[in-house]
Amino acid sequence: MNILTSKFSTKYTTAPFSQINENEFISAVDAEIAKAKKEIDQIVANQQAPTFENTIETLEYSGEQLNRVTSIFFNLNSAETNENIQKMAQEISPKLSEWSNDIILNDALFERVKAVYAQKDTLNLSTEQHTLLDKKFKSFSRNGANLPADKKEILREIDKKLSKLSLTFGENVLAETNKFQLHLTNEKDVAGIPNGALEAAKAIAKSEDKEGWIFTLNYPSYIPFMKYAENRDLRQQMATAFGSKAFKNDELDNQANVLQIAKLRHQRANLLGYETHAHFVLEERMAETPEKVISFLNELLEKAKPAAEREFKQLSNFAKKLDGIEQLQSWDSAYYSEKLKQELFNLDDEKLKPYFKLENVTAGAFTVAEKLFDIRFEQVSDIDVYHEDVKTYEVFDAKDNFVAVFYADFHPRKGKRNGAWMTSYKSQQRKDGVVERPHVSIVCNFTKPTESKPSLLTFNEVTTLFHEFGHALHGMLADTTYPSLSGTSVFWDFVELPSQVMENWCYEAEALAIFAKHYETGEVIPMEYIEKIKASATFLEGMATMRQLSFGLLDMNWHGIDPTNITDVKAHEQAAFENTRLFPKNPKTAMSTAFSHIFQGGYSSGYYSYKWAEVLDADAFEYFKEHDIFSKEIAAKFAENVLSKGGTEHPMTLYKRFRGSEPKPEALLKRAGLLTE
Repeated sequence: MNILTSKFSTKYTTAPFSQINENEFISAVDAEIAKAKKEIDQIVANQQAPTFENTIETLEYSGEQLNRVTSIFFNLNSAETNENIQKMAQEISPKLSEWSNDIILNDALFERVKAVYAQKDTLNLSTEQHTLLDKKFKSFSRNGANLPADKKEILREIDKKLSKLSLTFGENVLAETNKFQLHLTNEKDVAGIPNGALEAAKAIAKSEDKEGWIFTLNYPSYIPFMKYAENRDLRQQMATAFGSKAFKNDELDNQANVLQIAKLRHQRANLLGYETHAHFVLEERMAETPEKVISFLNELLEKAKPAAEREFKQLSNFAKKLDGIEQLQSWDSAYYSEKLKQELFNLDDEKLKPYFKLENVTAGAFTVAEKLFDIRFEQVSDIDVYHEDVKTYEVFDAKDNFVAVFYADFHPRKGKRNGAWMTSYKSQQRKDGVVERPHVSIVCNFTKPTESKPSLLTFNEVTTLFHEFGHALHGMLADTTYPSLSGTSVFWDFVELPSQVMENWCYEAEALAIFAKHYETGEVIPMEYIEKIKASATFLEGMATMRQLSFGLLDMNWHGIDPTNITDVKAHEQAAFENTRLFPKNPKTAMSTAFSHIFQGGYSSGYYSYKWAEVLDADAFEYFKEHDIFSKEIAAKFAENVLSKGGTEHPMTLYKRFRGSEPKPEALLKRAGLLTE
């Protein structure tokens, strides 16, 4: 009996990780596709006239167990993968791509959807039902349902290839990350690196029966090295290793994959009647068109560039004065930024880290959520997990109603990709009169506890935790009928609002007093540190903004043009970066070959959305500050109009209902210190 193919008999029907035989994923996916196929066949064979209920709703709820199985599988492939899972992913992805196309290219099914869509104005549908109908119709019309048979076959082939290519891209990046180690045995080589980072590096070396210290390309190891290591040559070595991931003309090289993905996406968009991949994607975004995105990015660039150039000059002069550095290089940036920050603000991560014990910060995020949204988190040990590091929580509201299951997976390991993300194992929905509550997870890569110290976070990691927790709240507080409109299933340039707005509480004394307590003494973070955190919040913000904008522009340069004639990944990338470059070029590195957000994740033509959402979040938090950062009234409006609504209405409609007006970029420019009087 394959446990994956029937409803889970666990608490809250959570994923039964310990009972899953990973070798049964392929047969489970096959079985669930067959079941879902029967459900689709029944819709098509229905002799009754197409209605919203017998066609749109039935289609929405079809393949429920297939969705659960694949969410478990792909979450494991990101957070706890191995060679076997990666190999299965190469087989499962094309099957799912094929199945998705089987639905979209099913003429008889589309005829029924079209029939309902044609009478949408006479059906007396709710707002959410209207949105679902519109979304279902577009999922067909935008993805090839109107194509002739021969072109449908071409589309199938393109989708199959793309699903495999993006997997290979991600596997290569992970393999490259795991492959590199900087093994040091000479104390002089680790001068400047704080004890906590050294202890972690020593633990890695010890785990491999080696003397000294091992530094890796995982963020908790890489970032402290780049920030504190005095040995400039070793910083260069680390930075080059990080920047040359999958760019070495070997078996893990991603250059051909990047070119193929960009060209296939363009070909797919053309096939569907769109000028470029970006035109296709942005039709279903707040930004609407590539022109609008590029104009938005360039407008911010105009404000940020003068500040970035001033800051770069300041940093260059500082490095020259301090160490006689004639030409500031990219591998000097974090090191001298940290030194300058200490000189200007007398504040560094090592001073702050003792106040940010992981468990305290997590409890702080929970308390902030409780004060704002009246929910509480209770840690439990009777929900199954896929790794011993994962912690589980039950979430309840003020009336003790069950709200969600929350998983937290905080530390790096070999089978886990870099970075931080929120994901879902089960979406919230209403079906047959029953409200199904969501199962939500956040996955991060924070330094593990050592023999002498608990896991202590940098301030940047504190904001990362709050960011992902904001996404999690969007998933957990969902209150919709249909799963495809629930939680984070919103326009991509709206999805970062709940995550980014939560970061704001990390800068507020009232919130920091809740969780920023010294791990040994229990002393609350001193007010002078809080003032310095706030004062340093805009430190080198021009450079940071320009860096983000350069990534957004690179994304648009891959997806907002015809890439057919591009043959050289590096040359194309350099041209895209021309207007945002501060540091000298490094011929050994490329960003695109490891730009997982756009070539493996869902951010193609969407990287701009981080900045887009920053405009929203700065404006939204301004609203809280006008009242009180823990204002129950504003929090209730945010929960009601943003967090609970998911993708049931157009995001600008929801935002205006919350805020009373459209967002103004002035709030962001003011917060970033880029607003010139």
